[in-house]
Formats: sequence, structure tokens, C-alpha cells
Amino acid sequence: MNDQGEAQEVHQGVHNFSSEDEWVKPDNPLIEERLEWFKDQKLGFMMHWGPYSQLGVVESWALSDEDGDWSRDGIDWETDAEELKRQYFGLNKTFNPIRFQPDVWADLAAEGGFKYLIFTTKHHDGFCMWDTHTTDYRITGPETPFHNHKYADLCKHLFDSFRERGLAIAAYFSKADWHTPYYWAQGMERGRNMWRGPSYDPKEYPWLWESFVKFTHEQLNELLTRYGRIDVLWLDAGWVREGKLGQDIRLGEAVEKAREKQPWLLSADRTVGGPYENYVTPEQTIPEGPMHVPWESCITMGTSFSFRYEDSYKPTRQLVHLLLEIVAKGGNMALNVGPQPDGRLPEGAIKRIKELGAWMKVNGEAVYGTRICAPFFMNNCAFTQKDGYVYCSYLYQSDDTPVTEYVNIPYMDRVISIELVGTDEKLAYKRTDDGLAVRLPDAAIMDQAPIAHVFRIKPF
Repeated sequence: MNDQGEAQEVHQGVHNFSSEDEWVKPDNPLIEERLEWFKDQKLGFMMHWGPYSQLGVVESWALSDEDGDWSRDGIDWETDAEELKRQYFGLNKTFNPIRFQPDVWADLAAEGGFKYLIFTTKHHDGFCMWDTHTTDYRITGPETPFHNHKYADLCKHLFDSFRERGLAIAAYFSKADWHTPYYWAQGMERGRNMWRGPSYDPKEYPWLWESFVKFTHEQLNELLTRYGRIDVLWLDAGWVREGKLGQDIRLGEAVEKAREKQPWLLSADRTVGGPYENYVTPEQTIPEGPMHVPWESCITMGTSFSFRYEDSYKPTRQLVHLLLEIVAKGGNMALNVGPQPDGRLPEGAIKRIKELGAWMKVNGEAVYGTRICAPFFMNNCAFTQKDGYVYCSYLYQSDDTPVTEYVNIPYMDRVISIELVGTDEKLAYKRTDDGLAVRLPDAAIMDQAPIAHVFRIKPF
């Protein structure tokens, strides 16, 4: 099987993203309406969590031999690939997050200003975080010690808690499954040298592939019928698609069936393009310029999507600046935090979420519900618009950045007034060759630079 065509799609676990040209405008008015809703949300809380969190290594990818050159860097206890896989697939026997508190997570997300949850119901390793009937390799499975816990059906309790606080639900689901014998079947043509795709050619073993398709549809049907309102089906493993590799799971059939009960359901079939990638999902990157289709950038708070011991988290200033740049270019930010194996969130992540929420509580009007406007993002300024106002967030790169009496904003249109968000104080300004020089109030000129000053501009 030739898998070279897929090698460029994933680089060290980071996926490329579809271009604007590959996006297909939905012909369903309700889905169009829901995309406008999605563009209003701006900030999603993404979580990669599963038995792999016990290891503190990148989720799932160490199982793929062809990705071993980068994904096994942090694995120092086992060099034999087959023994490594055996030990990895046995992690369900020790995964016991008894300190999991879904209400605490949901309260924190609401405090942080998040508007929706993206949760890994299943990553590529095939471990299911819901009470599936398709496999025992699940959070409620008899070999998983957590199966007797009051929160054992983890997705149910998590989704319910987030919904109760007004947050929407996006169910992350990997279309690949490296645990089921319908995908990685033993004794097939690849032998023991596994890659991210199936161990056989679906064209040569159509009955085996059909078993995998039915397995996948049954799992999706469970998630989308038994777990309450799901707003987004967030699909990973973009190499599982129709085309030269023959990995057609008839996704459209599954999505349209789900929409019979959940007609509002958005589908994010990432990196694939076409009618079921309703919005585009850059990963660990921000497009160079604005994108005029719905999109969401997946950014890790630390260095990894999954939990890592002694991880280094981005400063709150950087997180806010990333959000403002993404929103100015028309996107949402999905900020990822990897929970600890015991069920708690890392203290460093909690601190930043609270700080992010405090900043958004004052300045969120320049973020939520906005749309893009020129000049978008330039000269440390992030522009958005809403309700007849233009917002300019002027970013200070560090505590030591000088805060001067005048802030230069590259906005060339005529204006009626300018206010500083958080004070509602009308500010003096003067026209310059490069835009506007806005005078800060004395109270805003500090020794330590803020994360940003946010200006509310009333255009003429």
C-alpha cells in the first residue's frame, strides 16, 4: 500500500489544514445559521484525555511505527516496538481518574470565558471515553478500574455539566481506530510495521473494511443519540476518507442520519474539505491573513495536546494575544488543556484559565460575536467589528513594553468617537499619516504594560 500521499498531511502529529478553496458552502439553511452561531463563540475549551495521560507522552502516536521517529522521543522504558504496543494497549487496566469532578471543570471553563467544549471521546488508539457497546476497550470496560465510579460514563457527566452552564458540546472522534481488529488486523500485509492507516488494503479486503465502517457508524450513532445535544461532530484522522487509499467510511451517510435527530449538528471533517468539513481547523498555527470561511485554530496551552509532567504553559499575555489575532483574522480559538491522569486539571493551567477569564470579563465585547474588518491584524493591533462599532486591541508584547501617552492605531476611516473599553471614557485623538494617534487617560499610563488596551471606535 502506498502511504506516501498521506505523509505530508501529518507532521509530528500536527495536521495541515484545508484551504478556503476546499470549503463547501452548506446548502442547508439551518447549518448556515449554525455556522453564524459558531462564529459568535470565539473561544473553545479543548481537552485530550485518556489512558495515555498516565505516560505523559504525546497521545496515541507512539503506536504508529512510521511515526515512531518523533512520537517515541519521551519513551525511555521500552525500545521493542511490539512490547511498547502491548504495554500501551494495557493502560486501560490502570486508568483510574478518581479525582475527576465534571462540575469543577465546567465551572472553571465558564469562569475562563469559554463558550464550548471539544472533548476527545476517542483518539486514534481506540479507547472510548463513553459507555459504548461496541468494545470493552472503554472507560466503563470491566478491565478499567474506573468502571465502578459514579462518573464512570464519563462523557455523559461531562457533557451534562458543561451544558448546565450554557456551554455547547463538540464531540471529538477519531475516524481511525488502532485497537479494533477491523482496522489494524493481525497477520495482514503490513505485518508488524504499522502506520496510521489500516493494516490491509480495503480494496482487497472489502468485507473487512465493511465491518470497520459498520463499527464506526455504530459508535457515532451512540454518541449522537444517547448523550444529549451535540452541537459539533469534530472528526480527526483526515487520512480516513474516500480516494486513492480507499478508506471511505461513508461519513455523509452517518452525519445525515444523525441530523435526523440533531438537525443543527455541524460536522468538522478536518483536513478533508467538502460538504462535511463545515469549518476549517488549523492546528498549532494561525493563518498568515484573514480567512473568509468559518475556521478554528487548535492551540495548546502547554507544549502538548495530552498531559505532560512538568509541562510549560504559555503566559496569559501570549494566550490573549493569540486569541485576538485569531479573532481578527475571522476564526475561533480552541485552547487545549490536557487533564492529569488522576482527573484534575494542572494548577498552572487553572491559573491561566482564571486570568484569561478575568481579562475577557472586561474586554470580551471586542471578541464575542464580532466579525472581521480591515485592516484585520497589523502593527500590534487586532481589529474586529460589532453593532456599529470597530474595536482595536493594541497588544503590548511584554510587561516592559513602554506605555506612552499616545497609541498609534493604523485605522484610516473617519471616526466620531473613541472610548477605552473598561472605562467608557471618551478619548482625545488626532489624525496622522498612518491612521490615528489616540491619547490614553492618565490612569492607563502605567509602569507595567497591560496585556492590551482595547478601543471602541464609532465610525463616521
